[in-house]
Amino acid sequence: MAKPRWTAFPHASKDYDYAGAALAEAWPRLHRGDCEPFPDAAGLKALIDAAPKLKPKQSLEEAAEILQDAWRAYHRGDFAEAVEKGLSVGLLGTNVANKATNIYATYLEEKDAAKLELFQASAARAEELQAAAKGLANAHYLHAQALGRYSQGISIGKALAQGLAGKVRASLEAALKCAPKHADAHIALGTYHAEIINKVGGMIGGLTYGASKDDGVKHFETAVKLNPDSAVARIEYANGLVMMFGNSKMKQAVALYTEAANSKPADAMERLDVELAKEELED
Repeated sequence: MAKPRWTAFPHASKDYDYAGAALAEAWPRLHRGDCEPFPDAAGLKALIDAAPKLKPKQSLEEAAEILQDAWRAYHRGDFAEAVEKGLSVGLLGTNVANKATNIYATYLEEKDAAKLELFQASAARAEELQAAAKGLANAHYLHAQALGRYSQGISIGKALAQGLAGKVRASLEAALKCAPKHADAHIALGTYHAEIINKVGGMIGGLTYGASKDDGVKHFETAVKLNPDSAVARIEYANGLVMMFGNSKMKQAVALYTEAANSKPADAMERLDVELAKEELED
């Protein structure tokens, strides 16, 4: 696949350059939210032993090197390169390609139609990975993320009518079954509850979609505990509180946004989250 022509990351990428051994050293911090395993040859072998369809055309050593470079590109904000390199190793590179696609489309793509196409492409790739390897948490989580963002782009009402809410929830629950400490999946499930309640109300949301204010808050709180450095956990928690409780939770929401804005980003995605929090506080 050719490298997509995408808008460049608008901040200094050198701040998030994890060359050489620095990537492995920083991996636990960088992936505390998504529980993605480090892609060394031994780790890839274990994945392939469990799901043979993941086997790449390259040797495991070559595939590991490419995937590590793809994640380096992702973390420094070269999302197009992350997609290109990830997809070059087949299904093993789907997660890095999808995460790069989803973050790029969420924060940097300005055209609404292009955003929706990117999310659809990501969701389709995730479904292919799910079919090949049901035990990969991020095959499920990134599917839910893509569908969730797509749903927001077409309006939650239309998404509910198309049955997308059920697919998002099913994928998030599958992700948590694979990785119970997946903070990002907890964030997304909190947002699921909040958006359903905000759109259809607590009674219908509970009866029809299993949405609950208590469950929403519980998922957000769990995410913050699991990944205390996360700006996006606080941003989504703040948004969720306002959606579920209105102005009565505005003070807490502002405090969460302030914490997010003061977070120290470790990579390009986190920098985009921090900048978003700052913009919201200015408004």
